[in-house]
Amino acid sequence: MRVTIIDGQGGQLGAQLVKGVVERFPQVQLTAIGTNAAATAAMRKAGARDAATGENPVLVACRKADVILGPIGIVIADALLGEVTETMAAAVGRANAVRILLPMNRCENLVAGVPELTTAALIADALDKLAAVLD
Repeated sequence: MRVTIIDGQGGQLGAQLVKGVVERFPQVQLTAIGTNAAATAAMRKAGARDAATGENPVLVACRKADVILGPIGIVIADALLGEVTETMAAAVGRANAVRILLPMNRCENLVAGVPELTTAALIADALDKLAAVLD
C-alpha cells in the first residue's frame, strides 16, 4: 500500500502525520511531499525516508498513491498561503486514491459543520481512517 502525505508551510501537520504512520503502519510505503523545502525537511526529520519538494513530485506521487493524507487545502488552488498550485490541487483531486483530508479551518478556507478539534485529535482520526482503509 502506497501512502502519500502532502503538506506545506512549516510542515508540522505533515510531520505529525508521518510520525503517526511510521509508528502505527510500518508496513506501508510512505512518501512525503512538501510544497516547500521546510515542509519536506520537517517530514523527513519525523521519519519519512522518501521525501521530495514541489509541484512535480506532487503530480508523480498522486499518480502512484493508494492513499493521500494532508490538510484540506491540498485540494484547493492557492491554499496554504498560495503554496498549492492549480495543478497540484487538480492532481490530488483527480488521483485514483483515497483522500484523507484534515479540515484545517485556516487561510480563508472554513469547513462548515466540522467542530474545532485539536491537531492531535485530527491526527488520531486520520490515522483511524487510514487503518480502516488498510483493512
